[in-house]
This record gives sequence, C-alpha cells and structure tokens, in this order.
Amino acid sequence: MSTNDPGLLAAALIGYQHQAAQLAEKIAEIRRQLGGGKVPSAATKAAAPTKRRSMSAAARKRIAAAQKKRWEEYHRNKEEKS
Repeated sequence: MSTNDPGLLAAALIGYQHQAAQLAEKIAEIRRQLGGGKVPSAATKAAAPTKRRSMSAAARKRIAAAQKKRWEEYHRNKEEKS
C-alpha cells in the first residue's frame, strides 16, 4: 500500500521520531546502569578477524603423504573388488 499523501507521511515521520527518541532514552538509561562504558555488541565480536594457524612445510608434507597413502589403498581395494 503506497501513499504519497504529505499529511500522512508527515504524521508518520513525527511518530517514528518520537519512538526513536524514546528508544534513545532507554538505551541511555541502560548505559548509565552499566557504568557508562561501551558494551561490545555481538556483531563487533563476530566481525573481529580470527588469527589463522600456520603449518610448517614438514607438517604439510606429512599430511600430503598420508593422504596419498590413503588414496592408493582406497583405489587398490576398489580394483580388487571389481
């Protein structure tokens, strides 16, 4: 339902501004109760970059060798069953 009535839109704007002011007051009160400090939100915690683990070249070689060994055994067993 789209209406371009200026009076209706002005009334809606006034109502929303009143609600925004009430919410701002409630948020300020909660911050006062918490001691006025900034409270980290869940969004900022989730957006924080995580440190990636690094792996040595020797570890990568061991993992690659183990994977190749598993695939060789898998293919060997697959051929024996056929």
